[in-house]
Parts: sequence; structure tokens; C-alpha cells
Amino acid sequence: MSDLDLILDAAREAGALALAARAKGVKIWSKEGGSPVTDADLAVDALLKERLGAARPDYGWLSEETVDDPARLATDRQFVVDPIDGTVAFMKDKPWFAVSVAVVENGRPIAGVVHAPALDETYAATLGGGATLNGAALAPSLSTTLDGAAMLGDAKMFAHPAWPTPWPAMRVEARNSIAYRICLVAAGAFDAAIALTPKSEWDLAAADLICGEAGALLTDHLGRKFAYNRPNPTVPSLVCANRALHPLILSRVGHIDLP
Repeated sequence: MSDLDLILDAAREAGALALAARAKGVKIWSKEGGSPVTDADLAVDALLKERLGAARPDYGWLSEETVDDPARLATDRQFVVDPIDGTVAFMKDKPWFAVSVAVVENGRPIAGVVHAPALDETYAATLGGGATLNGAALAPSLSTTLDGAAMLGDAKMFAHPAWPTPWPAMRVEARNSIAYRICLVAAGAFDAAIALTPKSEWDLAAADLICGEAGALLTDHLGRKFAYNRPNPTVPSLVCANRALHPLILSRVGHIDLP
């Protein structure tokens, strides 16, 4: 079984578990730092770790819900996993959450799946093999101007008076799952997504590959591409857009000094 087939099967099984757990009712608490977590997050993480680890015992493991083991840094390939990306949406019975699973080699994703079980949407890609949504090829939008663009992000951020040049009128919407936002740009459902707050490798790895294989771009706000399986799996920001809009966005956000 290929890595892609393996993670597709595992992500779908994990998505079914998440939906069943939510239907029964979940326990919710706050992690260190204040972000919410549920018993379903942990159950999905355990399922994925068991399934994927049994099939590929030599692969490293990096997951939002597993204590990081530096041994992953010495492995040739790694699973990079967010068991439920978009926990807030999951808790609030919204559909915009996803199971995100990537296989990383030499710092690059080579297979990725973002499965949104409540929407019956499965995004998948392999390096050099293109990207799909439920088996159909993906392509980003053809928009060439930010005026009227469909943007995923924080509406208050775009409206803030501190911007040197005000943003044009755009349709700005929010989705909790970072991975799902990126996939929506890859599919052309939105033109771009911006976040100027730190994100983690597990938010990005699978969606990064899907985005690139579809023909869109994903970088930080300075235009730097992401590398994966680093000792500190955190990035400062993200800008995802088609190839025409990406440089237009960078020209507006590149002056910002982020930690």
C-alpha cells in the first residue's frame, strides 16, 4: 500500500470516529496556553498513531496531541498529524474541521490528506502527482486583483486603521481549520488566506502539498517557504493565494515585524 492510500484510509477512519464522538457528546478542557481540546482529539490521535505506526514503524511522529519525541529528527520519513484541526468548530457542531495527515521526507511533504468528514470532502496530493478533491483535480482561482477578492482571515485585522494602505473591499470569511482554509484556496473556492499569528507544522504540512500541487502558493508573510520536521515546529504566519495574488499580498504585509 502506498503512503497516500495508507493515510487516506486512516484519515477517513479518523473522521468517522470524530463524528461519532461528537454525536455522543465530548468532554472539553483547556490545554496549557488556553486552546481547547476534547477527548475526541485524543481518541483520533491515538487511532492514527496506532494505524500509521503499525504500518510504518520506522517513520517518525509529530502531532498536535502527542508529546513531541525528538527521535523523529533522526528518521528518514515522518507522519505530521493534526487529528482534529479546527477543534472550536468541532466543539460548536460546525462542519469546518478536518483530519490532517502528511508524510514528510527531507523537510518536504510527499503525501498529504486533509479530510473534512462533516462535509464529505477529502483533499489529497502526492509530490509531483497533482492534487484532488474527492478524486477530481484541483486548481486555484484565476483572480488577478484584491479588489473584490474572496479572502479567508480576520475581518477586524483587514479593517484595522494602522495599515499604510487600506485593503480594498473584499469578501472576508473565517474558517477554524487552518488546513481546510488552505485547501479552499487550492480548490479555487477562495482566492487567498492570510494569518499573521503563529501556526504549527501539523496545521500546514498536508495542506501545503495540496496547495502546491494544485498550483497555488503557501509561504510566510515574508515569502519564505516552509520546511518540516524541524526541532521547533512553529512558523510565524501564513499567506496562501494563487500566483497572481500572492505577490500583491506580500507587498502589503512584508513590512510587519513578527516574533
